Amino acid sequence: MKTLDRIPTGKIERASKLVKTGVKIGGNYAKYYGKKLVNPDTSRNELDEDNAEDIYDGLKSLKGSALKVAQMLSMEKNLLPNAYVEKFSLSQFSVPPLSAPLVRKTFKKYLGKYPEEVFDSFEKESINAASIGQVHKATKGGKELAVKIQYPGVAESISSDLALVKPIALKMFNIKGKDSDKFFKEVEDKLLEETNYLLEVKQSQEITDACDRIDNLIFPNYYTELSSERIITMDWMTGMHLGEFAKTPFSKELGDKLGQTLWDFYMYQIHGLRKVHADPHPGNFLINEREELIAIDFGCIKEVPESFYNPYFELAKKENFSDDRIFTEKMYELEILTPSDSPAEIKFFKELFHEMLSLFTSPFHYETFDFGSNDFWGKIAELSEYYASDKQIRKMNANRGSKHFLYMNRTFFGLFNLQHDLKATIKVNNFQKYLD
Repeated sequence: MKTLDRIPTGKIERASKLVKTGVKIGGNYAKYYGKKLVNPDTSRNELDEDNAEDIYDGLKSLKGSALKVAQMLSMEKNLLPNAYVEKFSLSQFSVPPLSAPLVRKTFKKYLGKYPEEVFDSFEKESINAASIGQVHKATKGGKELAVKIQYPGVAESISSDLALVKPIALKMFNIKGKDSDKFFKEVEDKLLEETNYLLEVKQSQEITDACDRIDNLIFPNYYTELSSERIITMDWMTGMHLGEFAKTPFSKELGDKLGQTLWDFYMYQIHGLRKVHADPHPGNFLINEREELIAIDFGCIKEVPESFYNPYFELAKKENFSDDRIFTEKMYELEILTPSDSPAEIKFFKELFHEMLSLFTSPFHYETFDFGSNDFWGKIAELSEYYASDKQIRKMNANRGSKHFLYMNRTFFGLFNLQHDLKATIKVNNFQKYLD
């Protein structure tokens, strides 16, 4: 794979790169509508594929928060055309890596020495490269290690990158009003946390220590003396990425076992720790030869305050959907409804969220739940398609809900997708035994 000798770090340079990408997309639309005039039956598939290719190509050289947005979007399997999902999923662990000279320069800057001065061996070629950093294999004292090196300039460009992306996101997600700033501030704060590798090491150790009681789940050890604000050193973990594993033939029993481990891991964090690994994409999990689940990369940890946790999970109870008083009360507590709403807005959003939440919380309504069921995912796809084309929603202000919804919904949607990949049937309340 071609390597990068430099990454654009200046605001103007990064903006010009995105502008060029926008010009390409405009050309794709012109080509599509030209074909449409000649042949009215022309499909959008080619347009989607061309746009996905150009957007990904533009973002992958920028890396950082711009590419992280693509990674987040790739998890939304039912909300984007398949061409985008497939292309953006490459941002999880398959993007052009830094060249060897740039790796040495970055390493020296943030650890004070060159890699060969620190480790017994250090592979110049990265094993995988993602949105914020890339991983190299090394050895020291007989141990195999994974060394994650952050790309230069990522932390410094987050604010300006998000400012460039904001107008597109506002239009894409129909967000209106000044309160939209709270969502972008939440994203900015989380992305800044992800670039703080000293914080990531601390969070990794806290989560792994707390969750070591969960069966069939293992974690790497982290080495603070070999880590810094832009470098993390941990045990090298051997296994297959969950996304790759899901494409192989595996038994129903194994899928259920891994799915249960994944479910218990997330439910224990949320209900026991009031914080959660909020980046549940396939590149953050491995399956080893002993059929154990390995959890890695704890850069994105979301704290779940009690003021959000309580009404959020009250709405996950089936009986509360039939009690209009409780349902309405929780809608206000979660900022889905506001005191300034008109009677028409209250009626509209109560009906909208009642339908959405009753579907998305349905796994919590049973003792066991089959995430491999096409019925569940078919309903999600139908609902997503319906609301994407609903003209009334486009007229409403979709800027609804507490800022905490952003990463909690991302967590659950990502978790549900991973369970679907594993075709897992899980025991919903099995995690309770770890809370005692």
